[in-house]
Amino acid sequence: MNLESYIRDIPDFPKEGIVFKDITPLLASPNGFRQAIDTIAEAFAEDGVTKVLGAEARGFIFGGALAYRLGAGFIPARKPGKLPWETTKAEYALEYGTDILEMHLDAIGDDDVVLIVDDVLATGGTAAAKAQLAASTGATVAGLAFLIELDFLGGRQKLGGAKIVSLIHVT
Repeated sequence: MNLESYIRDIPDFPKEGIVFKDITPLLASPNGFRQAIDTIAEAFAEDGVTKVLGAEARGFIFGGALAYRLGAGFIPARKPGKLPWETTKAEYALEYGTDILEMHLDAIGDDDVVLIVDDVLATGGTAAAKAQLAASTGATVAGLAFLIELDFLGGRQKLGGAKIVSLIHVT
């Protein structure tokens, strides 16, 4: 199955010169979504994943489905102030400034094996922050998984030698 056929390019969104990769046709397709989840799950089936970490919002969609498929728990990483319990945080660089992701302090333990998931790997800042959150607990990071990787932005280089699975590459 060609997963790229489910991705719609939206030119000049959110601003001129950017081609937005719209994944909603893939999410709306039972076959396309199932294929994406199953392919990622198969890549990490032997890694002993106990928790899947995804950031809002599209990371929740893929993360929840992957956690279910792998028989693991799901951990939401959110913007500051969105979680009701004690949190730990990771700050990361954006093009013009910084941002922060938080997760519950007790969400991941040092005996967990964590899969980090999101829809797109772009510059790598958000993915690196999620890896930092998981690693700060003493957990093992099994790897990172993405539906789409924008190769031309070089985000993979910010993730060290981690196992990375991307289903669609945009050069």
